[in-house]
Amino acid sequence: MNPVAIRLLNQQLASPQFTDPAEVVSHMCAIQAQEYRMMRWAVAMRTKKPSSKAFKQAFDSGKIIRLHLMRGTWQLVSAEDYWWMLDLCAPKSIAVTKGWMSSNKISIPDKELVKIRDILTRYASDKGSATKEDFKQALKEKDIAIDEHRLSYHIRMAEFCGVLCSGDLLPMKATYALSEEKIKSKSSRTDRDESLKLFTRKYFQSRQPATLEDFVWWSGLNVSDCRRGIELLKDFIYKEHWNGRDFFLTDDCRTKGFRKGKYLLIPPYDEYLIGYKSRDIVLPQEYRHKAHNNSGIFQPIIAHNGIICGNWQPFKPGNQAEFFLSDHNDNNDGNNKDKESLQQAWESYNRFLILQ
Repeated sequence: MNPVAIRLLNQQLASPQFTDPAEVVSHMCAIQAQEYRMMRWAVAMRTKKPSSKAFKQAFDSGKIIRLHLMRGTWQLVSAEDYWWMLDLCAPKSIAVTKGWMSSNKISIPDKELVKIRDILTRYASDKGSATKEDFKQALKEKDIAIDEHRLSYHIRMAEFCGVLCSGDLLPMKATYALSEEKIKSKSSRTDRDESLKLFTRKYFQSRQPATLEDFVWWSGLNVSDCRRGIELLKDFIYKEHWNGRDFFLTDDCRTKGFRKGKYLLIPPYDEYLIGYKSRDIVLPQEYRHKAHNNSGIFQPIIAHNGIICGNWQPFKPGNQAEFFLSDHNDNNDGNNKDKESLQQAWESYNRFLILQ
């Protein structure tokens, strides 16, 4: 088994199969969307022809939705998966968020929760897409003073309840809309086992090979739920032992299409790392700090043949990169084909930016 090549293929980072950004998000089940600007590249780089315009069209039309979901953090999900994923993941995320609130000595009574949610709902309905600043103004007009931290928790709880989700895509600021108005695809709600089965299937199809521990980390669900999801897949999933660990793969696993020599400019918080606990497969342990710190802050990274080897600057001119693996350091003569591949990666990213 070549876990690096298999992950690249099934994550759509090598020989991508999709042209529609919404199809990518559906395939991935959910994509981490911490960084508002770079989440677009995280999706686009997994399509055949990366385009920021195509992402915006899918986002504004409600085919791609951004909200707080798993682990209480930001994700992108497809509209067709929104309702059943919310039913499955929200209860645990609410508990996690309440734990954070408690640690920050914030308590929001149910009466306040309902009152604020009603104001946010009516304002988002009237405006179509509202920013947090818009919500502040709406509350101010009601003579309600609330600090930004507390307001963030109110918005998050409204997301967990299926009231608010992402509005239209702006260059820098997140917006919010009513879920029932934004999401045109009214997917049916399923029973919990069916949702858990589909959730598990999508995770392993898009991130295989992955361990049980990987799935528990990524999903934010209890270990028992994750074991149950694997059990529900039955003959569709199988186990393979590699390098001292048990990995799960699916019967439709992609194994062909990987080509050596390719560089990837990967955004911060990308699923290539954040989707696993077993990151050492693609990231040498001694360089872990180059990709993320212990506080959960992830950096833009460069991969060559799937192995993380450097960092890049997405928002600075001049295609700035810095390699921490000596074989890729610009001071070395290097391989002409490798240099050409790196240039192609930059051209793909720059073309994505241009295609507005």
